[in-house]
Amino acid sequence: MKFFQIGLLMVTGLSVGCGSGKPNAAPGGGGAASGEKLQVVVTVGMVGDLVRNVGGDLIDVTQICGAGVDPHLYMPTRDDVQDIMESDAVFYCGLMLEGKMADTLEKVGRRKPVFAVTDAIDRGLLMSGDASQSTTENGAHGDPHVWNDVSMWSQCVDLIRDQLTVLAPDHGDRFAENAAAYRAELQELHTYGLRVIATIPEDSRLLITSHDAFNYFGRAYGLDVRGIQGISTESEAGLQQINALVDLLIRRNVKAVFVESSVSPKNVEALIEGAASQGHTVVKGGTLFSDAMGREGTYEGTYIGMLDHNLTTTARALGGQADPGGFQSKLSGQTEH
Repeated sequence: MKFFQIGLLMVTGLSVGCGSGKPNAAPGGGGAASGEKLQVVVTVGMVGDLVRNVGGDLIDVTQICGAGVDPHLYMPTRDDVQDIMESDAVFYCGLMLEGKMADTLEKVGRRKPVFAVTDAIDRGLLMSGDASQSTTENGAHGDPHVWNDVSMWSQCVDLIRDQLTVLAPDHGDRFAENAAAYRAELQELHTYGLRVIATIPEDSRLLITSHDAFNYFGRAYGLDVRGIQGISTESEAGLQQINALVDLLIRRNVKAVFVESSVSPKNVEALIEGAASQGHTVVKGGTLFSDAMGREGTYEGTYIGMLDHNLTTTARALGGQADPGGFQSKLSGQTEH
C-alpha cells in the first residue's frame, strides 16, 4: 500500500498533511470541455454499471477491477494511477470495499471529484462491518456489500445523476431521464427477487457461501445467510466455524451450498467434505457473484444480470421455483472468471 501511495504522490504532487472528511468534488477538479465525453473511472463493476446506465453515451468509463477480481485484496497498478489522474471524476463503492485503495482515493478527492456511491444510502439501513479488518474515524465501517439488496443499491443512482450533472450541466436532462428509467428497471428486479425466493421451502432458506457477502441479500429477500469467512476475504475460516456450519446443514437438512466467482472454493469444499463425513450429502448449488460481476459483454457482466443470476440460482438450488432464464430470460449460466 505504501508503494502505491508514494507513486501516486509523485505523479500528482498531492500533500499528505492531516485532513478529514469524505471525498468530494474539490475546487478545480473535473469537468469535460463542451462536446466532449466525460472521462470517468470506477473501481468495481457494480459501481461501473450504475454509472454507465446513468451516463449513457455521454461518458466513457474505465473500470479498475474486472470480472473475478476481489476488490478487498486488489493492489492498484501504475496504469490504474494514470487513469485516475487523467479522469474527470472517480466513483467507488466505499465502506472499505476497496480496502487497498481507500486512503489514496480520499487524498485524490481533495483535488479531483471522487465519490463513494454508498454515501447516498440511508445510514440506518447499513449492517455492521468487520471491525477486525479496518475502521473509519467513527469506528467499524458498515458492511460494504450493499448491492446485494437491489432496493438499497438503487439509492446510489441519484447521487451519480447529480454529480454527473454538476460535471456536465448541459446534459442534466439526459442524466435524469436515464436515472429514472434505470431505477424503474431495478424496482422490477427487486420485485422478482422477492417473488422467487419466497418459493423456497421455509426450512431450506439457508444460504451458505464462501465469505460473509450476502447479509443484505438475506435481509432483503428472506434468507438465513452464513459465510464461512468474514466480511473481508482477508479473514480466515477456522475449523470450529466449518464444523458449526456442518451441524447447521444437517440440522436443517439443507442440501446445497454456494461458491463465489471471486473467492477460492476451498472452504466450501471443506464444508462439503465435513458434511459427507457425517453421512449428509451436500452439493455445490452453483457459483454466485459476490464482489465482482460476470465477464464483460455478457448479461451476467451487468449489475442486473449479476443479481438475476444470484436470485435465480439460489431459488432453484434451494428447492424454489424460478425459470432457468431468470428475470429477463437472458441467463446463460455463465459464472467463470
